[in-house]
Amino acid sequence: MHAVRLAASRHIASAAVSRRAAVTPRAFHATATADALAKFAMPAMSPTMTEGGISSWKKKEGESFTAGDVLLEIETDKATMDVEAQEDGILAKIIVQDGAKGVPVGKAIAVTAEEGDDLSGADKLAEEAPSEQKEAPKEEKKEEAPPAPKEEPKAEAPKAAEPAPAQEEPSGPRERVFASPIARKIAQEKGIPLAQIKGSGPGGRIIKVDVENYKAPAAAPSAGAPAAAAGAPAPPKPADTEYTDIPLTNMRKVIAQRLSESKQQLPHYYVTSEVELDKLLKLREVFNASAADKSAKLSVNDFIVKAVALALAEVPEANQAWLGDVIRQYKKADISVAVATPNGLITPIIKDAGSKGLAAISAETKALAAKARDGKLKPEEYQGGTFTISNLGMFNVDQFTAIINPPQSCILAVGTAKAKLVLDAASEKGFKEIQTVKLTLSSDHRVVDGAVAARFLQSLSGYLSNPLTFML
Repeated sequence: MHAVRLAASRHIASAAVSRRAAVTPRAFHATATADALAKFAMPAMSPTMTEGGISSWKKKEGESFTAGDVLLEIETDKATMDVEAQEDGILAKIIVQDGAKGVPVGKAIAVTAEEGDDLSGADKLAEEAPSEQKEAPKEEKKEEAPPAPKEEPKAEAPKAAEPAPAQEEPSGPRERVFASPIARKIAQEKGIPLAQIKGSGPGGRIIKVDVENYKAPAAAPSAGAPAAAAGAPAPPKPADTEYTDIPLTNMRKVIAQRLSESKQQLPHYYVTSEVELDKLLKLREVFNASAADKSAKLSVNDFIVKAVALALAEVPEANQAWLGDVIRQYKKADISVAVATPNGLITPIIKDAGSKGLAAISAETKALAAKARDGKLKPEEYQGGTFTISNLGMFNVDQFTAIINPPQSCILAVGTAKAKLVLDAASEKGFKEIQTVKLTLSSDHRVVDGAVAARFLQSLSGYLSNPLTFML
């Protein structure tokens, strides 16, 4: 009898553990309580995502959902993505509402429950995270409050003059101004130039009393005005203003950060080649004329994607990435194609482009570009490329240089096709007109040497000027 009871108790305990484990995937970072209420945290939708925005909730408070239902749309650093439920449940409480920006990954954004649970504790659970986050800044402000300059008695001024460490001296090469830390702080807050103050401390050092007793000349008050206004809220914008402040999206913030880092940290250099396109344009015209589906017409960029993949196979040193400790050389060419969207630039990937035909490349590029403009790209569709192409030819741009997208080591900038006169001994006129395009390769000199970049452009030019080699 005792053995039967023991087995039953083990079965019940096992069932309880299984029930809690089933809740965990749905609750992400949640801790299940007795009634299974759990916090639903902002998920990381990509490896680079540190914060996101709530585009819209697809379920309302108190509404039930089943596994696979879309709970909400999240704006990541690259696209707007659906978050699906992993299990059945109820959206008990929404903490972060539609339109919220800069929500850190891991922050509670909702409270979820299971069918039949008591939802009365959802409000209390939802208030925990925000209240904890609001208390921290208040404590920091209290710590910063004591050094207020007006509250300190003048008798304490000599104490501030005692320490005179070398690091407190300004680093300016032209003029060295000696001042105590509290004097510098007060001068900075009030917008007072220390160079105009005569110090009364040891060795002419400026102390707090000197700054407090400083009287600005007649023209000086205007200099202090911006500092005083810095802490005050910005005045309302006039109705007839001539500008509009556009809030930054998460995508735009990430683009700004990464491109700034790339330009500052990567040793860019540029190599340009002019390529004849006459044969390519004629072949394209033949293909498009014979296409049954007019929407499946080939573009010049489709030929360029294919040619780049073939050139990378010939010059694999250009298909490499800088990873800090090693240089990784890729065996396949996953070509990132730059697409302009309302929120910024994004680079969907044509994977293993060298193994695909022109028609397949064209169809895939069109489909990915449409998803990019709608903000519906999946992370695997824009992460992990090995080489990037940026084409501004459709905007009649002759030539430009592009910024490398790390950890890639190269990006190809493509201009527009232009007519050009060249010498031709076989012609009666002695010259002929051809169509050419300028290609500029931006390379990371840590990975790709100049000779490698030149060999890659030479190979690429050969494929583009003789596109029938695609078929071999």
